[in-house]
Amino acid sequence: MGNRETDRPSLASLFTGFVRIGMMSFGGGLAAWTRREVVQTRGWMSEQQFLSGYALSQLVPGATNVNLAVFVGTQMRGVPGALACFLGLTALPVVIVLTAGTIYLHSHTGVWFSIALSGMGAVALGMNLGLGVRLSLNNIRRVGPALITAGIALSIGVFGYRLPYVLAVAMPSSLLLAWWTRKA
Repeated sequence: MGNRETDRPSLASLFTGFVRIGMMSFGGGLAAWTRREVVQTRGWMSEQQFLSGYALSQLVPGATNVNLAVFVGTQMRGVPGALACFLGLTALPVVIVLTAGTIYLHSHTGVWFSIALSGMGAVALGMNLGLGVRLSLNNIRRVGPALITAGIALSIGVFGYRLPYVLAVAMPSSLLLAWWTRKA
């Protein structure tokens, strides 16, 4: 899939794209903003490329969204692209968090700050839920993967099972299902 900007975005474009992503998401929901910017707005990647990168970003150690930024940058421009995306994503939010932390520590009443953080948490939860639904609707087309996805969501979200236990069942089940459907 060719992208809408150029075949190879500039380092400045990668940096400003990820500054925008970093500044749009307060308290979570970064994957949704990243997908919107990278796939829909700028057309740097296809939906499938983004999903592959997102899956890989979740598997490797580190913060998923930072890993995703590095993945996108590497795919677009190699190591310099990875650095541009990383710095774009993290530089301004770090300054803002340090400033807000300083204000919080030096203020005697942090009630307004706690209320604001609670509201941002609710927004982040809604954005993550929306991203999950959107990606599921666009990419899960068979009953087996839909059942595995629903099973994972119910196991963790409703029944409260711990993630390692759910993954210990879901990963082999997914691999077995993929193997079986390819063989059939």
